Amino acid sequence: MSLIHPTAIVYPGAQIDSSVSIGPYSVIGPNVRIGAGTSVASHCVIEGNTTIGRDNRIFQFNSLGAIPQDKKYNNEPCALIIGDRNTIREFCTFNIGSPGDQGVTRVGNDNWIMAYVHLAHDCVVGHHTIFANNTQLAGHVWVGDWAILGGFTVVHQFCRIGAHAFTAMNSLLFADLPPFVMAQGQPAQARSMNFEGLKRRGFSPERISAVKGMHKHLYREGLTLEQSMLRIKAMADDRPESMVDIEMMLDFLSGANPQRGIVR
Repeated sequence: MSLIHPTAIVYPGAQIDSSVSIGPYSVIGPNVRIGAGTSVASHCVIEGNTTIGRDNRIFQFNSLGAIPQDKKYNNEPCALIIGDRNTIREFCTFNIGSPGDQGVTRVGNDNWIMAYVHLAHDCVVGHHTIFANNTQLAGHVWVGDWAILGGFTVVHQFCRIGAHAFTAMNSLLFADLPPFVMAQGQPAQARSMNFEGLKRRGFSPERISAVKGMHKHLYREGLTLEQSMLRIKAMADDRPESMVDIEMMLDFLSGANPQRGIVR
């Protein structure tokens, strides 16, 4: 028994695993590849050079792989790549990349993406993230693993959001949000660190203590970003169990845009 509804349109050339289900009135373009176990509900349009991995749940009324909302785009061969085990709820729009960057929009594995989320061209989303309803990412935004973006979060182009970061509802980001930081406001300001999230992910008390120390150096001592980085680097001397977290923070901060800086 076919898992493709008779009203769905699957163009010749599309590479669809035999276990993929496609609902009524969905349209699958000729350059689309969909892996085993993925389900596509009704009224979805998946087009462009789009690759979707295994065991994804794509709900109704999604637009995936459309050309970027970029006036400079001129039909260059760009792509959208989506990993495995993602949930993509209703009315999301994920665009392909653009020639002004790597030409690829990427979504990793095990992400929970709620309704009306927009991923513009050249966005890179890691693994295990949560995007609440109406999260809107402009072009070239980078989101690290385990980040949680509250409803109606809006992110300016070229901003980065670090791993384990958290934004409250209606947050507006114009600068990079470092790992572990909880932010809220328009424009967003740092409020605390995502300690509850770290506990849920099994962080040891020693690692959480190191995150508290990094928060102190970044936000509570009135230091410049360069001075904060020196203090955080010095923490590694007596916190070997937290080296991976300290190195991640330093790597993120070293890539901050000197004009925009970080969310403060």
